[in-house]
Amino acid sequence: MNRFFKAVIITWLFVGTNDLVAAYISQWIKTGKFADKMLFYIAGGILGLDTSMQGGNWIAFLGLCIHYSIAFCATLFFFRIFPKIKFLSFDKYVIGMLYGIVVNLVVAQVIRWFTPLPASSFVLSNAIIAWLILGVVLGIPIAYNSYKYYGVQIPKPGSERT
Repeated sequence: MNRFFKAVIITWLFVGTNDLVAAYISQWIKTGKFADKMLFYIAGGILGLDTSMQGGNWIAFLGLCIHYSIAFCATLFFFRIFPKIKFLSFDKYVIGMLYGIVVNLVVAQVIRWFTPLPASSFVLSNAIIAWLILGVVLGIPIAYNSYKYYGVQIPKPGSERT
């Protein structure tokens, strides 16, 4: 397998799984209940909530596919733009956190706009929590693996040559 696609696929599966697990944990912390309808809600982006919430294994599978498709696009996009934008080699942790915010904003403000899902109001405290979670479980791993794939080394403080 091509080394590039191997790096993308491994990163994609890792961040897609981490993001899904984090979403379930986050929902459990907020509500105290397991979010058994989360994949149905995600499928509602295509089917509409009335149809998707009726459930079924195929609808849950559709939601899972949509989730992993978004994670794949986010991973592939970063790997593709990384060598083209020099600013992205600044610091993998800072860039990863910022990329998590960008992905959240794209999903919440752009992708959801094209779906039949109901609009939700913006709550800053909820957005900050989502940004932190996505930065840690999605952005940093994508940035970290991009740095590793492209061989980017960040000089350690005090190691600059004089």
